[in-house]
Amino acid sequence: MQPSDKRNAAHYVWGNVCDGWHLLKSADLSVIQERVPPGASETRHVHAKARQFFYVLCGVATLEFADGEVSFGPMQGVHVEPGTTHRFRNNGTTDVEFLVISSPPTAGDRTDLDVVA
Repeated sequence: MQPSDKRNAAHYVWGNVCDGWHLLKSADLSVIQERVPPGASETRHVHAKARQFFYVLCGVATLEFADGEVSFGPMQGVHVEPGTTHRFRNNGTTDVEFLVISSPPTAGDRTDLDVVA
């Protein structure tokens, strides 16, 4: 057994400016650490099967939903149920680093609803 962290995890880039590190990637659970710079966001989307938990390590994140939004900071998290339209944004002035825990993993279970605003 080896501890998992950004130094030994598989890295990817999304949205041209955001980073992700797969800390755990299994058939039934995904744990990813991500970094989103100020002003960046993802496309509004929905997952049919996956539930997600977003947990902020540093910075302030905003999750946008069909009926509003919630902002949350370090050591706070938000649960997103399957079938819930959502979008992650960084409206702040510093990077947001967070964990996104998904069960099951979101690969093949994401429907984008529009382009990033």
